[in-house]
Amino acid sequence: MSIYLQQKPTGLVVSPKKLAQTSKHHLFGMIKPLLLLFSAVLAAWIYQSIQPSPAKLCGTPNGPPITAPQSKLKDGRYLAYKEWGALKENAKYKMIYLHGFGSFRFGIPSISQEVLEELGVYLLSYDRPGYGESDPDPNRDAKTVATDTEELADNLNLGPKFYVLGVSMGGAFTWSVVKHMPHRLAGVILLCPAANFWWPGFPSNVTMQTWNQLIPQEKWAVRVARYFPSLVYWWNTQNLFPRSAIISGDMRLYSPEDKQILPDLIARSAEFMHVAYQQGVYESLHRDIKVWFSEWGFSPVDLPNPFPNKEGSVHLWHGAEDWMAPVLMSRYIAQRLPWIQYHELPTAGHLFSFADGMGDHILKTFFKEH
Repeated sequence: MSIYLQQKPTGLVVSPKKLAQTSKHHLFGMIKPLLLLFSAVLAAWIYQSIQPSPAKLCGTPNGPPITAPQSKLKDGRYLAYKEWGALKENAKYKMIYLHGFGSFRFGIPSISQEVLEELGVYLLSYDRPGYGESDPDPNRDAKTVATDTEELADNLNLGPKFYVLGVSMGGAFTWSVVKHMPHRLAGVILLCPAANFWWPGFPSNVTMQTWNQLIPQEKWAVRVARYFPSLVYWWNTQNLFPRSAIISGDMRLYSPEDKQILPDLIARSAEFMHVAYQQGVYESLHRDIKVWFSEWGFSPVDLPNPFPNKEGSVHLWHGAEDWMAPVLMSRYIAQRLPWIQYHELPTAGHLFSFADGMGDHILKTFFKEH
């Protein structure tokens, strides 16, 4: 006779719900390291993407050669420059030129050697920091353009007073020169100066109308420069979204008259314009954009007259059909500051000063009263 003994189970009975929870914990324990690894890789990729490529400094083993004369500043940086017109020793007028966005010391308006000599003008153009063969300035802001200009003038013995001519972005920075060194100025010419939408003192309707003239692509580039400056390099080198229209050379920014001027301008500058940002687009183009829409600490509409005794003058020229730097803010500045002699060209675009003979006309008009 067989005897069957019934024994109680020795293991624990686990409910299906608890088993599912245990499985989830086990799965999460396996996935968590992978999520952490993915997050770390993603963060590293994002950080790498927003970091600008190292600048190719002129004169270094991997950088472009130095071909221009240079002047050493107090902080050790060098500015490259070019001299035009009358000999400095014999010149009646000494003028410094501030070039525009994406340009450099060779990018002067259509000013002829003959007219410069006829008027007795010595014209000094220089590469702003990071452009051409001038050293980058990691501390660059609106004010440093003025201090660089003043120091260069002293290094090259231009005397206690000199003239300043600024075009486009160089025109915007010319306002900084007027602000920070009015005592060194003999006269000023601004041609189609760019504007900062966050300069205080402008009526909202003026800034909004100016803003609304920008194409959507450029509005996004400006927003990034203003609110996320650390992303400027990434935004203008990535392929997910449209980059800055100005950097991309979008033809929608050029007026009908600009398009007539552009072919000749390209032909004249094709062989050397690559030099403008040969040290890297970040130290030239991108840093320019960051400074352009940063806090300037002042507004042009609040500037006092640098020539209260009429010992000099300020002339502002702007095209009414300028689609790159719309005219409205320049027009308002001229209305607010009666000491500015304002010239608005009804059919001109942004490139008017590069039209044949226009640079000569501007200088003759200006120096007629000096």
